[in-house]
Amino acid sequence: MGQPESREHRASEQSELPPGQRLQRGWPVTHYGPVPKFKPDRWEFRVFGATADGDKRCWNHEEFSALPFSTVVADLHCVTKFSMLGAEWGGVPASTIVELAPPAPAVTHVMVWAEYGFSANLRLSDFLSERTIFATHKDGELLTAEHGFPLRLIVPHLYAWKGPKWVRGVEYMTADRRGFWEERGYHNIGDPWREQRYSYQEEPGDGPEF
Repeated sequence: MGQPESREHRASEQSELPPGQRLQRGWPVTHYGPVPKFKPDRWEFRVFGATADGDKRCWNHEEFSALPFSTVVADLHCVTKFSMLGAEWGGVPASTIVELAPPAPAVTHVMVWAEYGFSANLRLSDFLSERTIFATHKDGELLTAEHGFPLRLIVPHLYAWKGPKWVRGVEYMTADRRGFWEERGYHNIGDPWREQRYSYQEEPGDGPEF
């Protein structure tokens, strides 16, 4: 059997960097607030809001860890202008969560909730991308606490703030509303290829109407 591809080889096959980004060889630690202490006996992942059956769905840490494991090789683009290319993320695809806990037909967006009430809003289509994954591992190793252990969302085609660390649940929504950073001046969509960094760049239809 052949050897696994190196990160450098994977990165060399990636497309050019999005506008305004620079290549990052390491993985800087960036987050707002303290690193939460993981308590496995109290940890729970919830799907709630406009679910198809009106009920919420919950998994404890042992149950979530038993869900089907997948990997995706994908980049990470931080709004602070660094890009990390060709990382292998392992975990549970967002599409798997949607299959296990379906949304109501009217759902258009999700809010991803994390520790300390942190949140990030996503269009349902972005959440359902085949490359969106609730990551527990990077390059075959468990995430560290500083990088989001036990669970962080990776949305490779959007800026990294759209993938919170220390995720605890997903809320299905029938209308869009802004998350933590979006309420503080960041772009509601966050496409790095269109350099959608800040809310003043939004065009009609990019954000909530209210």
